[in-house]
Formats: sequence, C-alpha cells, structure tokens
Amino acid sequence: MKHLIRSTVLSFGISLTVGAAWAADTVLTISSWAPPTHGMNAKLWPEFTKMLEEASDGRVSAEVKYGLGAPPAQFDLILDGVADVTWIFHGYNPGRFVASKIIELPGYEGNAEAASVAYWRAYEEYLATANEHDGVKVLAMMTHGPGILHSETKVTSLDDISGMKLRLGGGVSGDVGAALGATGIRVPAPKVYETLASKAADGVMMPMEARAGFKLFEVAPHSYSVPGGFYRGSFAIVMNQDKYDSLSDEDRAALDTIAGEALSQVAGRMWDEIDQIGIETIDGNEGNSWTEASEADVAAWNEMTGQIIESVLAEVSDKGIDAATVQAFIAEQMTGN
Repeated sequence: MKHLIRSTVLSFGISLTVGAAWAADTVLTISSWAPPTHGMNAKLWPEFTKMLEEASDGRVSAEVKYGLGAPPAQFDLILDGVADVTWIFHGYNPGRFVASKIIELPGYEGNAEAASVAYWRAYEEYLATANEHDGVKVLAMMTHGPGILHSETKVTSLDDISGMKLRLGGGVSGDVGAALGATGIRVPAPKVYETLASKAADGVMMPMEARAGFKLFEVAPHSYSVPGGFYRGSFAIVMNQDKYDSLSDEDRAALDTIAGEALSQVAGRMWDEIDQIGIETIDGNEGNSWTEASEADVAAWNEMTGQIIESVLAEVSDKGIDAATVQAFIAEQMTGN
C-alpha cells in the first residue's frame, strides 16, 4: 500500500494515534498486540483508519492502544468493552472457533488476498451459522500467507522435522505438526523470538512475514516450504457490538461500507506485502536460507494432508456445517480471484 501512514508510535501501553483522531466526533479504541512495526500496526490499522475517516467525512476515527490484554484474551476484551476493535487469531482459543479451521487447510492455491476474500464470502454464506463470534460485530475475516517452517538448523526434508520441538500457533498448524512427528509448543506470536532464542523450541511454523515482523531471521534463519504452505492462519477483525450499535445511523452506514469483503481484501493484501518483506530478509542476512521441498517430499506431503483434511472437515461438520461444500467453495473462490 503506497499511502502516507500518519501515525505516532509512543510505547507499549500508550496509544498509536492515526489520522485525524483528535478532530473526530468518535474515536474507536483499537487493541493490538503485535509489535508496532508489524504490518497490522504499521500498515493495516492506518489504512483502516484512513478508510473510516474518509467514509464518515471525518466524524469517526481510531487510535491503537497496546498492552490491553494478551493475544488469546482479545475476543473477551472486546466482549467486555475494554476496547472497541481488535484482531484475533482463532487458533489461540482451541475449541472455541472450530469452523475457522476450514480456511487453514493445506491445499488451497492463491495468495493471502485471494484467501481472505474467499474467507469472507464463505463466512457470510456458510460459517456465520456456527455462531462462534456471538456478541461481537465481525468486520473482516483474513488469513496470513502460506505457513512456512523456520528453524535454527537447516531442514532439507520432511523427515528432518520428526522429533523437532516447534512453536505452533494452534488450529491446523497443530494438526500439521503432529502429523509430521514434531512436538508442539504453544506460545503467542509476540513470545516466539524469546522462545527460540532460549532454545525452548527448535523452530516455528509461521508465514514468511514473521522473518521480519518477529525478527526470525536472527533466531530461525532457515526456512523450509511446501507448495501452498503447511497451513494458513485464520484471523478476524471484530468490534464491540454495543459500540457499533451506539454509532449514529449515518456512521454505522459509513463503517459498513468499508467492512466485510472490502476490509478483508485490504487485510489480505497487507499480509502479502509483508510476506515479501520477510522474503527479502533471506538475501539480506548472511547465513539465511530458503529450501523448497523436493518432488519426493511434495508427493509425501500431499499424501499426508489427506488425513489432516478429513479430520478437520469432520470437526467442522460437527458444528452443523457442510464442510466439504465450504472447502470446495473456498477453493473455487480463490482461483476465481
């Protein structure tokens, strides 16, 4: 996104003021939990605020605040009205957002922008009936780019992964780690660097953006990938329902024009942009490498994914959703974008 990011970062626990927040009639409080330099904070929230200000003719703006709650607590933080808007990673709350796992499955073709648009359409058409986001207003659904293995020592084959201790964020990444014979360690993304630096884990599964966004190039310099990624991470942007309802009819309408598919697409595009920044750290830092799976490992991986997909589809079907139909819908939407 090539626009002027109008923001002032102060420190954790203090707000990031974006755009014309001081002049607006309503200023939404955004709770965010990644570092201020992460794409969500450096790119997405400024763009969201710009879109909001333009749609509302400056009546509604937003400001980011850090330190309001841990990443797994963000959904409840919005339910309780501690903040007005946040982004949640569904995998941080095991068993709570089961339907979201369907977008995380391996095998989809397309980038994060295509996946995020397809995800929103699938959410509206099928997944919302699971009522997993009850109590909040869902503004967008999004995924990061393909999940990659990043490790301290170089991995050159799937067999190398067996026995490794890997930080896994939850959701399908946990299923993938288990299938590959790895021991999963679950910590939120902001804790990944120290987990790897302390040798508590041998590696991590995250998208390419994490090489830059979480400085993995320093502690996990080697990346290993399979076509389409091992998984895709599922996120939502959510808003306190009471805050949404308290807006004037005009301001709610303004927010509605930028939410949904439009915001999902902007968010997915942001993830693609920061993936590219992460890729650039490979050539920019001595000792960093990227190994793509061999043809034999791709064949082995494709065979392995069958059981993972079957298991997840069964989980989602238990929520009263025709999971196979949704999977096919997402695949078709992604290739059609």
